[in-house]
Amino acid sequence: MRIKNILVRLFLFYSFSTYAQNMAEYTNGWVGKIENTKVFNLQIEIENLGLENAKFKISNNQNIIDYPFDSKSTSILEIPFADNYSFKGQLSENDKEINGFVKSGMLLYHLKLTQSENNTFIGTWNLLMVDELKSLNFYLSVENGDENEYQAYPIFSDNRFTGTWCDNFQKENDLISFTDFKTGLQFRGKLVPNRIQLGIYLGKNLLTEVTLKKSTTDWDIGGFQNENKASILQLAKMESLISKDSLPNTHSVLISKKGKVVYENYFDGYNASIPHDMRSASKSISSAIVGIASDKSLFINVDQSIFDFLPNEYQMLKDSLKSKIVIHSLLTMSSGLDADDYTRERKSSASENNYQPTRDWTETILKANMINEPNTEANYGSANPFLLGVVMDSVVSEPLEMFMDKYLFQKLEITNYIIQTDLKGRPYFGGGMYLTPKDMLKFGELYLNKGKWNSERVLSKKWVENSIKHYRNLENVPDKNGYGYLWWHNTYQVNGKSIKSIEARGAGGQYIFVIPSLKAVVVITSGNYRNGKTQQPEKIFEEYILPFL
Repeated sequence: MRIKNILVRLFLFYSFSTYAQNMAEYTNGWVGKIENTKVFNLQIEIENLGLENAKFKISNNQNIIDYPFDSKSTSILEIPFADNYSFKGQLSENDKEINGFVKSGMLLYHLKLTQSENNTFIGTWNLLMVDELKSLNFYLSVENGDENEYQAYPIFSDNRFTGTWCDNFQKENDLISFTDFKTGLQFRGKLVPNRIQLGIYLGKNLLTEVTLKKSTTDWDIGGFQNENKASILQLAKMESLISKDSLPNTHSVLISKKGKVVYENYFDGYNASIPHDMRSASKSISSAIVGIASDKSLFINVDQSIFDFLPNEYQMLKDSLKSKIVIHSLLTMSSGLDADDYTRERKSSASENNYQPTRDWTETILKANMINEPNTEANYGSANPFLLGVVMDSVVSEPLEMFMDKYLFQKLEITNYIIQTDLKGRPYFGGGMYLTPKDMLKFGELYLNKGKWNSERVLSKKWVENSIKHYRNLENVPDKNGYGYLWWHNTYQVNGKSIKSIEARGAGGQYIFVIPSLKAVVVITSGNYRNGKTQQPEKIFEEYILPFL
C-alpha cells in the first residue's frame, strides 16, 4: 500500500510538472522585486597595471568577476573578461587615468577609471544607464506561450532605463533563458508552480536574482517626481504645462546664452547624470567625427567615392551610378540609394527596418536601387550616415570609438556616455548615442563657437561653416527642411521676427538647437516615441523659450 501511494504521488508530481512546463501556462505578466537600487551600478577596478599579474574586477554588493590578464605588452588594453564581453582602454599620458569602453551587447559604455592611492584604477559602469534605480519593481511579460515556444520581455519600473531588446528564447525542461542583445544581459529562469525564479547574469556571472509571481494589479511604471532647480531664466508657464502633462514626456530643458547655462531643469525623475538616448540627434556627432578625420587629412576630401574606402567584398556592387556616391553625398543625405523607408511618427525614421534585420547592413544598403542620381536630391534616413561609419572605420588606424573619445569627447570633457554599435561592433553612425543633456549642450556650443571649446580648437572653422550650410531641402519630410552635413535647418517666428536655427534631431523629441543670431544653444530631451509628439520640442522652443531669449 505504501509503495502504491508513493507511485501515485510520483505520477501526480510528474504529471503536474509536465503540465506546468507548458509555456501556455506561463503566458502572463509577472512581478518581483530587485534586491537593491544599485545592483546594476557596477564598480570596475584594474589592479597591477603594467604587470603580468594584472586583474580586471567587477563588483556590486558582491564580487562578480575577477579576471587575470597580462598588461605588459600593449599600449591599448584589450581585456575579454567574459564570453561576448570585453574592455578596451588606453592609459592617459600622465598615467593617472584610463579611458576606455566596456563592450556589452550592442553598446559601448565609456568608462573613465581614475588611479587611486594603492595604484588601482577605479570607475563605475552604470549598466542600465541610470545612476540608481528609483523603483525596485521588476516585471516580466511572457507572451505567445505554447509548449516550449514563448517570448519574454523584462520591464523595469524605472523607465528612465530605455528598455531591453530580447531574443534567443530557449527552453529545456523547466529552465528558460533569453538575452537582451542591447545591453548584453542574460536572463535564466527556473519554472516552478505559480512562480519563476529568474536570474540576471553578466555572461555566466550572476548579478541578481528575482522571484516572480503572477501579476494581479496594473504595473506601476515611471511617474517619478521632478528634480527642478532654480535657474537664472524663469520659465514658469512651460514648467506648469510639463507638470500637468500638457507637454508630455519632456525629460529635460537646458539653455545656454553666450556660453553660460541660464536654464537647466529635469522632469519625470531624470537628472544631470543620466545619459539620454539621443536617437538620430547623434547623427550630428557622426558629422563632427568626419570633420575631425578631415582636419587630420585622413582622407583627401569629401568628393572621394565611398568605394575608395570599402572592403573588397563590396567592390562588385559598384556601378557607373553608384561610383558617384561620395562622402559629401552621405553627409547631405544625397546618395540616391533607396535604402531607407522614411515613415512619419511624426518625423521618426523607421528606415533602419529596411537593413537592420539583414546579416550584412553594408551589402543590403549598397544593393538597393537608385531612386535618383547622387548629389541631386536629399532624402532623410539612416543608411547614408551608417555608410559614413563604415568609411570612417577604414580611414582611422585605431579603434573608431577610441578615436572619437580622444579627439572629440575628451576635448569636451565628456566622460559619461554610451555608443550604440552595428552588427560588426563598430560605432553606429546612423544614431543611438547616449549623452547627458549637459553634454549635448556642450556639443551644440562647439558649433556655436565655430569649432572651439574653452579656447581650444576641436574642429576647424571651415568644417563647421561647411556643416551648417544649406545644401538641399529634404524631399521626404513634411516641412521640406534645409539640410547641411547631418544638421537640420529651421526658422521660427517670435515677436514678428524670423529666427534661424541649426538643429540636431532625434526620434521621440531629442533636440539640440543652435541659434547663432542669439548666441544661444537649447537642448530638449523627451520620450514621445509612439504618440505623434516627436516634434513637441519645436513648440516648446518657439512658444516658451524664444520669447525670453
